[in-house]
Amino acid sequence: MILKGYAYLALGETGWVEKERPTAHGIDAVVRPLCISPCTSDVHNVEMGYISPRRILGHEGVAEVVEVGDGVKDFKPGDLVVVPALTPNLRTLMSQKGVPQHCNGPLSGNIISNVTDGLMAEYTWIPDADMNLAKLPEGVPLESAVMACDMMTTGLFAAELADIQFGDTVAVLGIGPVGLMAVAGARLRGAGRIFAIGSRPVCVEAAKLYGASDIVNYKEGDVVRQIYEATHKQGVDKCIIAGGGNNALDQAISMVRYGGVIGNVNYFTTSGDLCFSNPRWGYGMSNKTIRCGLTSGGRVRMEAMLSLIRYGRIDPSHLVTHHYHGFSAIDDAYQIMAQKPADLIKACVSLS
Repeated sequence: MILKGYAYLALGETGWVEKERPTAHGIDAVVRPLCISPCTSDVHNVEMGYISPRRILGHEGVAEVVEVGDGVKDFKPGDLVVVPALTPNLRTLMSQKGVPQHCNGPLSGNIISNVTDGLMAEYTWIPDADMNLAKLPEGVPLESAVMACDMMTTGLFAAELADIQFGDTVAVLGIGPVGLMAVAGARLRGAGRIFAIGSRPVCVEAAKLYGASDIVNYKEGDVVRQIYEATHKQGVDKCIIAGGGNNALDQAISMVRYGGVIGNVNYFTTSGDLCFSNPRWGYGMSNKTIRCGLTSGGRVRMEAMLSLIRYGRIDPSHLVTHHYHGFSAIDDAYQIMAQKPADLIKACVSLS
């Protein structure tokens, strides 16, 4: 049986491909995507040529299980499931050591749409279904669930990395969809004052909705200076890097107080070095902590995200600014993510 999918073709080029439909064996499953969302990571893969030609894109989606291997215990055909962006091999030594994101080497938990075909397809193969799929809870809308796959889990992971405590003053660098969820995560973890650093009006309004108390516009001057002045020369307790250029680390180190913590989930695309101010680093004696990472993925993590949505702690649906319907609309949704118009946060496509 042949399936159709939306794929990377060549550097800077995407299009439709046909492939043999996958089958499920052992502990794996095959799902039929029902709702998907293109990601800036898909755009980066296409623009930078990080993946193989004809690789089907997409790692954010809700789907229906259509086939399971004989080793799958908890899922059956017909189940509605959320597919985490990361589906690591949770049976490796590195996973047991607490870093499933790097289960078989650097970033190797990021399988779907990188090593195997993604969710912008009629059918998608999922490794180790019992460990990686999460059932869609009753009452959770599809678009909200899709936002949990990557944007929400990554943003909340940033707040965890920054070790935000009650009353902390926090700065969030970059308020795209991940940064917005980092703002929501900072509020959920008890932050007091939250600075959201960005400029696009649609993101600024969303940042306020998710809990930002202050907006810092980088177009209005040096953000470090603005934070320094707003905090009466104290700096912030915690800083989250969820976007920005190659100087974002330097900015974070400069704006966080002595003894503060930086949580980074930004993917720096440079192949060179990242530099920062040694004086602002306290010449190595500042007690400033930098923590970085890729969200863990897997079933338990995704069930936790879905619980937060189900019980009203976070509503990630406000991230979706552009709604599309029908399988052929995947191309439109991808293209708008690549173009990044001013009114865009995230695009979502309902396939059913």
